[in-house]
Amino acid sequence: MTRRLLPTLVCACALAVSACGGPTGPAQDPADDPRPAATSGRSAAAPDDVPDALAPALAGTPARPTTAAEAAETVGAAQRVIRADDPGADLLAAAGHTAQLAVREVALRPAWLPRVLDLLGPGNRAWLRANVAARRELRSMHPSSSTDLADELPAWRIVPPASERVLLRSYREAERRFGVDWEYLAAINMVETAFGRIRGTSVAGAQGPMQFIPTTWDIYGAGGDIDDAHDSILAAGRLLRANGFARDRGAALWRYNNSWAYVRAITLHARAMQRDPRQLGGYLAWQVYYLTEVGSVWLPEGYAERRPVPVKAYVAAHPERLP
Repeated sequence: MTRRLLPTLVCACALAVSACGGPTGPAQDPADDPRPAATSGRSAAAPDDVPDALAPALAGTPARPTTAAEAAETVGAAQRVIRADDPGADLLAAAGHTAQLAVREVALRPAWLPRVLDLLGPGNRAWLRANVAARRELRSMHPSSSTDLADELPAWRIVPPASERVLLRSYREAERRFGVDWEYLAAINMVETAFGRIRGTSVAGAQGPMQFIPTTWDIYGAGGDIDDAHDSILAAGRLLRANGFARDRGAALWRYNNSWAYVRAITLHARAMQRDPRQLGGYLAWQVYYLTEVGSVWLPEGYAERRPVPVKAYVAAHPERLP
């Protein structure tokens, strides 16, 4: 059984996915998990705490870094906010989006990476290496020629994701019941639909936050709603358990999506959250970027098109959406 993902997502990937049966593994109770709990409560930060590097995203006009030094400054500022106890929702959203743009730009410019890493501390170095590597893996699954890239934006709706608290509760439940580390479920949810932001059916009929086609959903959905975040996360847990996640994570992820680049990217993002669960909050702020012939176009929450839209006309009307 195969299913097809939406053409391009938060990490700009176009992927084909399959599922099959397999053995199950033991679940782990969250109380026995030595990893720190992911944060979900966020309170407001004082205006004096706003780093200059995050101001463009806070103003709704996010910008890519233009030098390696600026990229390092951006990553450092964003990570200070993401790792803070009480950054405030708006500041956290700006930090996540700004960090995402830094990752995308560094991934495009290999010559920058050594310089950026030299300017960062050890924790931020590990974070950037992992995310740049994941970005490159996912980008490798796209056409490389501009003539093969989209000249239209999709007929999608972009909606706010469920809250960190709600999503984490579902991830933890799936981990407890099916033995699938919650960070892997979160990474899949992020790459598939930007944590459920994307509402639209793929060309092969894949649906919902974790992208199932109905025939696969009939096997793993347990009678739930394919568009419901909780139900779809549990279904993904069932699918991964059936495909032997406890025995061989890589093989199970490959059965979720038949691409080793996908497997490597999911693993890199999951391990970033295992090292620091607060990264879930930052990743939740990563936005939907759609790869086109003119570049990666930001589709913000509120984007809603019933028919494909010519990308050049859209960008002319919304230049801030081509950072």
